[in-house]
Amino acid sequence: MLVWTWLIPAVSVALLVVASGMGVGAFVAALCGVGLIGAVIAAVHHAEVVAHRVGEPFGTLVLAVAVTVIETSLILSMMIAGGDDMATLPRDTIYAAVMIICNGVVGLCVLAGGLAHHEQSFRVEGAGAGLATLIVMSSLTLVLPVFTTSTPEGTYSNTQLGFVAVTSAALWAIFVFIQTVRHRDYFIPVVEAANLSEHAEPPTSREAWISLGLLLVCLTAVVGLAKTLSPTIEHAVAVAGAPRAVVGIVIAMLVLLPEAWAAARAARADRLQTSMNLAIGSALASIGLTIPVVVVAAIAFGLPLVLGLGPKDLALLAVTFLVSSVTLGSGRTHMMQGAVHLVIFAACLFLAMVP
Repeated sequence: MLVWTWLIPAVSVALLVVASGMGVGAFVAALCGVGLIGAVIAAVHHAEVVAHRVGEPFGTLVLAVAVTVIETSLILSMMIAGGDDMATLPRDTIYAAVMIICNGVVGLCVLAGGLAHHEQSFRVEGAGAGLATLIVMSSLTLVLPVFTTSTPEGTYSNTQLGFVAVTSAALWAIFVFIQTVRHRDYFIPVVEAANLSEHAEPPTSREAWISLGLLLVCLTAVVGLAKTLSPTIEHAVAVAGAPRAVVGIVIAMLVLLPEAWAAARAARADRLQTSMNLAIGSALASIGLTIPVVVVAAIAFGLPLVLGLGPKDLALLAVTFLVSSVTLGSGRTHMMQGAVHLVIFAACLFLAMVP
């Protein structure tokens, strides 16, 4: 195992401990930013080692679930600590994750792959099923609370929250079963790309387990450093006069960096199927794992929870799903489709800054 693959996670965790004990000044914040980038690079490396050992689509599932579990823990801790001020945090985080993945990550992958290979293909059966599931889960979580009448606009009653939590978890579990067991072939390329990484000898079980442990360390460092840097980011946003929702977008982008990087690298290597598996799986996990935990915590601790989106965000979400249906409907992509998704993502960022 290369020295940097374990040294960077160790240094990143050390920086997290130092920042927690000493506070975050300008110098420490700069070091934490470097450590964050290093942890992302190391996380992608270890995720690829695990993926090479277990094969598709299990490899992409490992990174998606690991990131989402840690992200959910971060949301829960901030909700309990923040009280009423964090009532919209789960909504903002989930919405940001969906927009980042469906527009930012997918757009970057399709554009990068199109520039390098002109056209790329993927299995529409798996992508279509994932997108349909994501549309339903997003609608139940982020859209319907705006229109229900049992509670004030944008909120659910405890009974409604329970229904949404159960259905979200069930849909995610069924999708994972389809992806890994019943219809695994829907998530594997019809023609495997002929490159060295796929024909190289897979790592041993010991190497894979070590990489899995270091992957979790890296992801913990990523989330921890993102949380540590969040006051600095929030202060910078306030100085710039931007809305507070921008903070959630920035933190979500930092947390999703490992997945975005891994997906973009796969697209550049002409493995767009891997990119789609990672993107769609991450978006589904961000709802299917986060919502049940958040709902249980909100009911158990009496925490306020606002899930309904505003009109602007509802419109952008609808456009995102409409364009995604076109992009994922043919099984082939080119750079124009990637450019369209990136424009939607840019609009989301711009309108968050200038609402």
